[in-house]
Amino acid sequence: MPFLDRSAQVLFLSELVRGLVITLQYFFKEKVTLHYPFEKGSLSPRFRGEHALRRYSTGEERCIACKLCEAICPAQAITIEAEPREDGSRRTTRYDIDMTKCIYCGFCQEACPVDAIVEGPNFEFATETREELLYNKEKLLENGDRWETELSANISSEFLYR
Repeated sequence: MPFLDRSAQVLFLSELVRGLVITLQYFFKEKVTLHYPFEKGSLSPRFRGEHALRRYSTGEERCIACKLCEAICPAQAITIEAEPREDGSRRTTRYDIDMTKCIYCGFCQEACPVDAIVEGPNFEFATETREELLYNKEKLLENGDRWETELSANISSEFLYR
């Protein structure tokens, strides 16, 4: 009997017909393709993109130079130098991230006790030279200023997921 079933399938081309039916079903469904530069998909609040240093609402930078992000970075992409200020607090004089080494693991963001270093929503930061991917403190603060509204919204919504 199995031989007759297989012979009938070959004779009547039932596999071919079933394949054509499936193809026609997908042919008439709405397409899910996004035309990338003009249409962009939504990002998760947990998306880890370009790094940024945040500031307090007073304009003072958040980083307290604890160097936890530098210590926890598995790729050793972060370099921090700090010095004490007149009021006794520490602030960074140098905060560099080599984005060519970064593996976007998010450990730096998780280690920071004051949410100073975050990975923002920007995924479009392609460059033409390697030197443009060596971020210094000014570039990181500029990123933080540019993306602050999205960063604060993502950080507050991140607590809902924990």
